[in-house]
Amino acid sequence: MRVSVFTEPHRGASYTDQLRFARAVEAAGFEGFLRADHYQAMGDEPGLPGPTDAWLTLAALARETTRIRLGTLVTSATFRLPGPLAVMAAQVDQMSGGRIELGIGAGWYEREHTSYGIPFPVVGERFDRLAEQLEVITGLWRTPVGETYSFTGDHYRLADAPALPKPVQQPGPPVIVGGRGPKRTPELAARYADEFNMPFKSVAETAAAYERVAEACERHGRTESGRPPLVLSAGIVVAIGRTDAEAQRRAAPLHVKSALPPEDPVVGSPAQLVDRIGEFAAVGATRVHLRLIDLADLDHLELVAAEVLPQLGADR
Repeated sequence: MRVSVFTEPHRGASYTDQLRFARAVEAAGFEGFLRADHYQAMGDEPGLPGPTDAWLTLAALARETTRIRLGTLVTSATFRLPGPLAVMAAQVDQMSGGRIELGIGAGWYEREHTSYGIPFPVVGERFDRLAEQLEVITGLWRTPVGETYSFTGDHYRLADAPALPKPVQQPGPPVIVGGRGPKRTPELAARYADEFNMPFKSVAETAAAYERVAEACERHGRTESGRPPLVLSAGIVVAIGRTDAEAQRRAAPLHVKSALPPEDPVVGSPAQLVDRIGEFAAVGATRVHLRLIDLADLDHLELVAAEVLPQLGADR
C-alpha cells in the first residue's frame, strides 16, 4: 500500500508551516505530500494568515525536499488556463527531479471564485472545460521535442504551441482524476488519468465508484490499448490518538460547519486506521491519501508513521 499525506492549507497555514510539515512527512517515510488547491476556507473561519497558491508552494517545496512525491488534490480547472498550467507543472517536475503529480478537477467552491473574481461557469461547462484541459495538458506533454501542438475546442484553442518545457517524467507527470460524480468523472479518468481517487467516503461508496471506473475503462478499451491500468486510491480523513480523548480532540475541527460534503473519517486508534486501510485494499485500492487536519500537529503525523505505516507494508 502506498501512503501519502494530504493537507488543506486554506484552513490556515503559511508557506513556512507547509515546509515544516512536508519535511516531517519526508523524514517519517511517507510516499508523498499533496495539498488542496483552494483560495478560501470552507467555513466561517478566516483561515489566517490567508491563502497560499498551490503551484507556487509546490515549486518551493520541490527545492526543499529530496524524495517525497508532491502534487495537488486537486487543482481547479477554473483557476488556470491549460497551456500555462502544463508549463507550470512541467517546470516544477524539473525542479523536483521528476516527483510531481497533477490532480485536477472541475472546481466546485463558488464562494472562492466570487471572492477573487474568478469566473465560475455552470457545472456542465466546468466539466467540458476540464475535459479540454486534460486533452491539452497531456497533449502538450506528449508532443515530441521539435514538433508543435495545436488544439481547437469549444473553450480553448492552441496554435502551433512549441509544447515546452518537457517534464522529467515521461510521457508526463501522473494525472489524478477523482470525485463522486457517477458519469463524467469515470469517463475522464478512463481516458486521461493515471490514478482515480475517491475522496473521503465510505468503503462501500468507494467500491461502487471503482466499479464505475472499471466499466468506463472497458468502454474505452484502456486495457487493449496497452495503457497501464488505473491506480485506484482512496482519501481518508484521519483523527487518531493514543487515547480516545486525544483522538476526539483532533477530530474537533470536523464538527465545525463547512461547505464540504459529508465525509467518513476514521476517529479512534491507530488500529482502526489500519483496519480501514485494509478494507480499502480489499476493494482494490493500492494507494491512500491520509488527510491530516492540523499542519502544526507533528505528533499526529509521527503517530501515524510509527503505529500505522509498519503494519501496511507501505511503499515508503
